[in-house]
Amino acid sequence: MKRKSIIPGFGISFGITISILSIVVLIPLCSLVVFTSKLSFSEFLYTVTRPRVMSGYYVSISTALVASLINAVMGMILAWILVRYDFPGKRFIDGIIELPFALPTAVAGISLTHMTTTNGWVGKFFYDLFGIRIAYTRLGITVALIFIGIPFVVRSVQPVLEKIDIQYEEAAYIMGADSGTTFRKVIFPELLPALISGFTLAFARCIGEYGSVVFIAGNTPYETEIAPLLIMSELQEFDYSAATSIALVMLAIAFVILSVNALLQASVSRRVNGLA
Repeated sequence: MKRKSIIPGFGISFGITISILSIVVLIPLCSLVVFTSKLSFSEFLYTVTRPRVMSGYYVSISTALVASLINAVMGMILAWILVRYDFPGKRFIDGIIELPFALPTAVAGISLTHMTTTNGWVGKFFYDLFGIRIAYTRLGITVALIFIGIPFVVRSVQPVLEKIDIQYEEAAYIMGADSGTTFRKVIFPELLPALISGFTLAFARCIGEYGSVVFIAGNTPYETEIAPLLIMSELQEFDYSAATSIALVMLAIAFVILSVNALLQASVSRRVNGLA
């Protein structure tokens, strides 16, 4: 006897899915192509390869990459602590991990800027002791992106770490492996796909971040000006073709990152399953 499905049949479900996907994702993305098509190919190339725009790409990608690498390490450590240890305030810390998702990015940007200027309590400490400026530099951009991106890594690694059977580690210890070897050979291969996923999601998110970065960046052309700010500047000048051209390049970069993520996860999963 054929079991009835809780949701409607495939035809209706698929139609609803495609409709929602088209309204929410495909139509807005197609609008980028429509506005960009008003430019000729040579005009498009000139618009997206201007020195100032190229500098914006570099600032956005380089700071996002550094922030995501830091998040990959610190996020894995934080997930490990939340899963493997019990301590007072654990639930509170676990809850505030998702604060960057709920907090308006502009509020985060203003708070981080006030905290990291040379008069702020964090910025003053680093400037007085080490002569390091945080706000209005690429370091400040990186700090803001770390704040934005770390939940992606923690929430990607944490469920996988919770499912790892402790018996595998005990078996490794019985066979004479030390803690470092057990982590490298037993635990880390299981975490690697989730870690790659968290890293690439954080990277893609950080590249397009605007609200939390625009205040702390200083927005100096060729120094701390990010690509999303250039898009906003073009929109304020009503140059929609230029704005959508730069946005289309950023979209292509994000698409490449997510595609590489899918390929890496598939490769790592096959390798791990093959070893298993």
